[in-house]
Amino acid sequence: MSTGNLPAYVREVERRSDPRINPESKQPHARWIWADTRTIAPILLRKGVRVPLCHDMRLVQRILLTASTHPSGHVRYEPVLDLAQDTVEKPAGKLPVARQIAGQGELFGDDFLTAAEENTVSGHEAAPPTLTSADTELVHQHLDEFTAQLRAIATGAHPERLRLLAAAESAGSLVAAEIEYYGIPFDTAAHDAHLTEILGPRPPEGEHPAKLMELAEQIRADLFAPHLNPDSPQELLRALHAAGVNVPSTRSYVLKGWAEETATQRERRWALIEPILRYKKLYRIFTANGWSWADSWVRNGRFRPHLEVGGAATGRWGASGGGALQLPAEIRSAILAPEGEVFLVSDGSQIEPRILAALSHDEALASAGRGTDMYAGIAELARLEGVALTERAQAKVGLLAIMYGGRSGEIGALLPHVAKLFPRAMEFTERAARIGEVGGQVTTFLGRTSPAPDERFKRTVADRSTPAAESRAVSLSRSYGRMTRNFVVQGTAAEWALCWMGRVRSRLLTETVFGMPMRTKIVYFLHDELLLCGPKLEAERVERILRESAAEAARLLFGTVPVEFPVSVTVTTNYAEGK
Repeated sequence: MSTGNLPAYVREVERRSDPRINPESKQPHARWIWADTRTIAPILLRKGVRVPLCHDMRLVQRILLTASTHPSGHVRYEPVLDLAQDTVEKPAGKLPVARQIAGQGELFGDDFLTAAEENTVSGHEAAPPTLTSADTELVHQHLDEFTAQLRAIATGAHPERLRLLAAAESAGSLVAAEIEYYGIPFDTAAHDAHLTEILGPRPPEGEHPAKLMELAEQIRADLFAPHLNPDSPQELLRALHAAGVNVPSTRSYVLKGWAEETATQRERRWALIEPILRYKKLYRIFTANGWSWADSWVRNGRFRPHLEVGGAATGRWGASGGGALQLPAEIRSAILAPEGEVFLVSDGSQIEPRILAALSHDEALASAGRGTDMYAGIAELARLEGVALTERAQAKVGLLAIMYGGRSGEIGALLPHVAKLFPRAMEFTERAARIGEVGGQVTTFLGRTSPAPDERFKRTVADRSTPAAESRAVSLSRSYGRMTRNFVVQGTAAEWALCWMGRVRSRLLTETVFGMPMRTKIVYFLHDELLLCGPKLEAERVERILRESAAEAARLLFGTVPVEFPVSVTVTTNYAEGK
């Protein structure tokens, strides 16, 4: 299908339903149905067109395919098109259908991020793109796929939740596309200055910077290994062993542990490993976030990461390049707002524990986080109840143990006290773990389903023929149980984040400041953190939008619950100062 006049058509359709342009308009915004936002959104954005709503069939198909593998999930789905190219691994037990024919679907619409029934939008008079007979066939194929998805959603145990998940995931696809298109403001001069300060001047291609070379010479001298290449973990480990440093690996935490083993030799050992630790840190910066990284990922003063919505099984986002899931200080310090603009750095505060409180209906846990830092609230509650969990750090470790599992060391000692305070939360995650240990699947609140165990899992868990085989079976079973224990909480937290960012984006698109459309945009997202950039005069409004949207996201998911979902907001011109 030709996309030449698509932006003009979309702009006209959206203009007719935009209350800022047509105050008398009663038409809801269209929800655009297409195969893949990654393909269509850039075409629109290049012409300055941003759509409020879409249905990304690729992402929704992935959700439904996995959901259909759950024996008790009730979702019955047979895809018409295979839209899963270049995505995460297909769910176990599903064979690919015919390959996708590139193209996009028709125009439909419904309300934004709601579990209400679908509403078809009609009455738009703008001329659609001209269709050939081949285009018409593509449209019908994609319409059939969209219809199959709607029918599958309707078969779910909670169709209104699945419908919300489809809308939220699709809203996330629009955010991801705009993050890549608009990019994160990035000052390459500041980045170069920082690298030069810690590494030395930029070296010629294929060479190391001066300070790395100096450290390498010091390490060779300290270990009596004149030909050592410290970039190689294998060579470094052999050199350490030859020098009497008996460690199993060159990982930093292993070297630090070795240095602390003997009090009488502590100073000498630290003197030996400090250059190695420094080298490893600087080498990581040089290779992962150095000059070559900036050459590849920063264009026209903007860092443009490739983000993958739902890249992890839980629904958390992934990245296909640019290191967007880890922005170290060396990167953040070069993320500077353009003149006259500011960043708003907004973090969800202890979202996963709050999600657990809502999912498990644990009123004590909900109360501990009301109006305060949740871990501090737990410590205070423990003091009142006479439970040995009175320090914030202990409360944090104990609560993380509920969500992630663990029975040894400090975690094992604290877990009984946490279980006494929050029995419902404890039982909720224990039940999820038990399901996983026997090869079962769990779902998030909205219906994202954990992956089905593969054949290797089934064979290994079933084999108890020898003590070694039984040990492997128990280990794998518990490992899968730890995954399902955390899946429900982490996945539902990801759903909250999708609803939050979707609502923020919607309000930024539709609200005005002094009668003018808002210019602030979401420029980065990671787990439960949003980074926005826009005019300073909009900052106060945007801060309010961020906080209100967080509460609205919780209501979309759970309705009215006694759990607070606060977010912090920092206004700054330097991203590093907002962390």
